[in-house]
This record gives sequence, C-alpha cells and structure tokens, in this order.
Amino acid sequence: MASTSHNSTARAILYAFLANFAIAIAKSWAAWLTGSGTMLAESIHSYADTGNQVLLYLGLTQSQRPPDAEHPLGYGKLSYFWSFIVALLLFSMGGLFSIYEGMHKLNHPEGLSQIWIAILVLIFALVLEGFSLLGALREIRHVRGERPFREWFKHTRNSELVVVLGEDIGALIGLILALGFLALAAVTGDPIYDAIGSICIGVVLLFISIFIASRVRSLLLGRSADPEIQEAINAIILDQEDIEFVFNTITIQFGPDTMLAAKIKMRPGIDIETAVNSINALERELKERIPNLKWSFIEPDVED
Repeated sequence: MASTSHNSTARAILYAFLANFAIAIAKSWAAWLTGSGTMLAESIHSYADTGNQVLLYLGLTQSQRPPDAEHPLGYGKLSYFWSFIVALLLFSMGGLFSIYEGMHKLNHPEGLSQIWIAILVLIFALVLEGFSLLGALREIRHVRGERPFREWFKHTRNSELVVVLGEDIGALIGLILALGFLALAAVTGDPIYDAIGSICIGVVLLFISIFIASRVRSLLLGRSADPEIQEAINAIILDQEDIEFVFNTITIQFGPDTMLAAKIKMRPGIDIETAVNSINALERELKERIPNLKWSFIEPDVED
C-alpha cells in the first residue's frame, strides 16, 4: 500500500509539472503579445505551480529517507513541510501577485491587443489542466480504493495529493475566470475587465492556499492515522486470545508511515513469558496486515 501510494503521488506530481510548465510558456508568450495583466498573472501562477511540483517531489523523496540517530522516527514529516511551503508560495506568488497586478492595471489601464491569441492560449491551457486534473483523480482513485471520494478527501493524510488536487482545481477556476473576463474586455473594448479578472483569480488562489495550509498544518502538528487504519488496528488487537481489554490506542502519522502506541489488559493468570510472546506475535501480525505501520509499542497493564 505504501509503495502504491508513493507511485500514485509521484505520477500525479509529474502530470501537474508537465502541464503547468507547458502552460506557463504559452501564457508568457500571450501576455507579451497582448499586454494583458490577466495573462501575466496567469503565467506567474503557472510558473509558481511548476516550481511547486518540484518542491512536492522533493518532499516526497526526502520523506522516504530511513531513520537515523538524530531522527529515530524517520523523515516522513518532510512531505508535510514542503507541502506547507507550497501553500505559502501559492498564497504569495499566486494570489497576492495576481491581486497586485490587477490593482495596478485598474489604476493604470492599458489597451489590449490581439486578445484572440490570449483566448486561444487559455483554451489550450484549459485542455492541459483538464488532463492534469483527470490524472490526479485517477491516481487518487488508486489510493482510495473503494472508499467514496468525499470520505477519502476528509480523512487522507497524503498532503501531496491534496496540494496537487487543490492546485489543479484552482488553475481551472482561474483559467475560466481569465477566459470570461478577457472575452468581456474584447467585446466591450474596456481593459478594466482584464484588471478585474486578475483580481478575481488572485482571490481564488488565496482561498485555495489558505485551505491547503490549514489541512497541512494539522499534519505538521501531529495527526492520528486514517480512521480506517485505526479501526483495523483495534480489530486486530481485540481478536487476540490473550488480550482481555484495550484501554487505549494512539496513532500518529509520519508521512506514509504510522506509529502505534497501545495500552492493553492481558487475560488473568497469564505468565510473563507467555505475555511477551503474545505481544511480539501481535506486533508482527499488525505490521504484516497494515503495511504502513512502521512502529508499534504495546504496553500491558491492569488499569488505564
């Protein structure tokens, strides 16, 4: 499961990188030809998204580093760190710059030329972003399995897929807004619509970046494992013959890996050697049946 999730995430990042890089070049050319503030904002947004995919892949690869003496629980949370950095870049380079460019054009409107080129580029970008979004949704489907999308999105601990999905949706909304406002500017001959389009795109990007940052923040702080994993862990523990009761279980997610700490009550009259062997067998079974479970600490006790 961990390998499948890693491969799916890497593919989703690659789709987004290729689409955004191609779109950024096309938008830059159109912005230069037309003098459109909306197109300039969109091109900066696409370049920022391209760089963001590099950071996401960096976090994905670094999170796979094995534990060492300085980091005994590994580097899994690096994926959350880089996802948070991406959210900040989307906020600043994407949202704030688009609003700034729109306000500048609003106060100092400039005539637009060859708007049809910008419109064709936006249509081209819509097609590429659509393929990128479909690719991300396909990889998400591989990861979530039979779970409904809404349930997966609510509980997933995969920050990279959440960021890629948010970026793709934000890019599509931005392209639709840019296309609409540029069409208005072309029909009316008023460049004010171009400036308003840039501001609207910036607001959308700010909203998406804040949403992504809030999701990743909870993972950075230390979030429990997916409820589906927690339920599976509890079921396995309770199924053990030598365990009478489970006082509590605590899970923490470290990137793709999960840590478990559990306090249990053994059945009365069991000797120490049998209890130790039973707990060791339990930990082996947990790690066999839950591939993402990397650390397991089982504590026998008589009260919580």
